[in-house]
Amino acid sequence: MSRIGIFGGSFNPVHAAHLILAECARQEAALDRVLFVPARRPPHKCRVRLAPARHRLAMLRLALAGNPRFAVSTAELDRRGPSYTLDTVRQLKVRLGARHELLLIVGADSIRDMPHWWRADELVREVKVIGLARPGYDLDHLGELKQAFGAQKVAEIRAGVVRAPLLEISATDIRERIRRGRTIRYLVPEPVRRYIERHRLYGYHKGRKQEA
Repeated sequence: MSRIGIFGGSFNPVHAAHLILAECARQEAALDRVLFVPARRPPHKCRVRLAPARHRLAMLRLALAGNPRFAVSTAELDRRGPSYTLDTVRQLKVRLGARHELLLIVGADSIRDMPHWWRADELVREVKVIGLARPGYDLDHLGELKQAFGAQKVAEIRAGVVRAPLLEISATDIRERIRRGRTIRYLVPEPVRRYIERHRLYGYHKGRKQEA
């Protein structure tokens, strides 16, 4: 049975930290593959303006090219309505079959918020959670999760925590840098940077050429 990590997000745009964190999870949790699942409409980011799905998907494919352990799933882009993780996990279980064990990769900044996710109690029973712990994010004390999911389930989540480096890179900052005409070189893979420039995404079209 192969082990497949599910790594969801808006990827608006995909950047270096996404790739590094996914690779840490893959290695530390002994995953055979990581599926990047771009969201059609993240329920918790209703006010964030996303680049069109076709562009986010194209950038993700460019970023993952050359790594046979990384792949893209369009499960959420193909579905109407909000991109609920529980629906995605169940859909992928049916699509991939019983030969694959699915594990959900959740960043340290999101794992504490899991009790507020849609039907979260069902989600943690449906799939094992890999928590990405980074410096500055303490995942040793998960009291709110214990109240929501019970002590045994929280113990399982804590046992699945993997350590990842602290990376001060965010899609919000990247979009702001683009709007201000600042360089994003090395913050995103070079093919992604060129794609953003070519398609004038995230305010690039406003005539402020990025610094080299």
